[in-house]
Amino acid sequence: MPKFAWEAKTRTGAVQKGVTDAPDAASVEVQLKRAGMVGITVKEQRQGFKLPSFGGGKIETKDLVIFTRQFATMIDSGLPLVQCLDILSSQQEKPAFKEILVKVKESVESGSTFADALAKHPKAFDELYVNLVAAGEIGGILDTILNRLAAYIEKAMKLKKQIKGAMVYPTTIMAIAVIVVGVILVFVIPVFAKMFTEMGGDLPGPTKFVIALSNFMKRYIIVMIALFFAASTAFKKYYATPGGRKKIDALALKAPIAGPLIRKVAVAKFTRTLGTMISSGVPIMDGLEIVAKTAGNRIVEEAIYGVRQAISEGKTMAEPLAACGIFPPMVVQMISVGEATGAMDAMLNKIADFYDDEVDDAVAAMTSMMEPLLMVFLGTTVGGLVVAMYLPIFKMAGAVGG
Repeated sequence: MPKFAWEAKTRTGAVQKGVTDAPDAASVEVQLKRAGMVGITVKEQRQGFKLPSFGGGKIETKDLVIFTRQFATMIDSGLPLVQCLDILSSQQEKPAFKEILVKVKESVESGSTFADALAKHPKAFDELYVNLVAAGEIGGILDTILNRLAAYIEKAMKLKKQIKGAMVYPTTIMAIAVIVVGVILVFVIPVFAKMFTEMGGDLPGPTKFVIALSNFMKRYIIVMIALFFAASTAFKKYYATPGGRKKIDALALKAPIAGPLIRKVAVAKFTRTLGTMISSGVPIMDGLEIVAKTAGNRIVEEAIYGVRQAISEGKTMAEPLAACGIFPPMVVQMISVGEATGAMDAMLNKIADFYDDEVDDAVAAMTSMMEPLLMVFLGTTVGGLVVAMYLPIFKMAGAVGG
């Protein structure tokens, strides 16, 4: 079926664009007029040669943000819910996401609430998303909630990218170091070792060590690779157990360099998520349960559940937060002020903004510190191997010169 690119205006004058599958342009125009659109322009998209698409079925965070923004705009323009879903599903290019949106539309048409329809697809719409939409439906402010949700997802995505970006450089350098050292030990050192054997004479200690290491690598490289994969599998299985995850997450929070960064990320995520949910009308007990499930660290998760339990017993939020020892005193004090003034959501969002900047600074500082350390490590390792193999040549040159 051909694709048609369209552009139209809503009743409030907002411009909407999209791509729709239809038999002809007239069908697209009729569909848009039924949705209350005016000033419609429809053009057929010519299908040129395209490279095969791999991984197109994955629903990315960016796709979810775009959908949420567009949906909020259309709801704010006064379009009915089903028609919004119909238009957005028809213009969705990702097959997997398009199928989900069609099923959501069918569920809504069958009488389900929008939140219940979304809840049937947890891989695309998590518990946080569903609960915020439910609060928006109940309060009659679905467009406002969707805009808040899109802003939250964008900030969460930015935070995630910062952490991934900080890990790319050291991971790449370490991978290059391992590959280079492996190639030198397995392929280059044996050539030098054969040459030194033919020349005879006693070799320096560093050269003997490197040759022995090369022989060991050549003999047991398959075993070492197998042990590496076995250790990785064992680690994953251990981390999958409650006790193992708790111990590893506790060690991660205490790590010299990564620990403070993990703690700041946890604070930023906790305050941003809870602040968004409270400002959207989600009860604090429900909000804390969802925040705990999405914490990403077992120690932080247990601390949040402890806060939830304390609140259910009539205590304030600040008391158990201070007792758990994870959240800094400044955060506890600001939350205490927020509770006292009744502006908890605003205070949480202020804390989240502050810690987003703190994460930026921490990532920049960690990257700046690791760059020279990694370069020194790489230079020392490779340079040490090269020097060790050239020591006998230098020794021979010195003997000849003498």
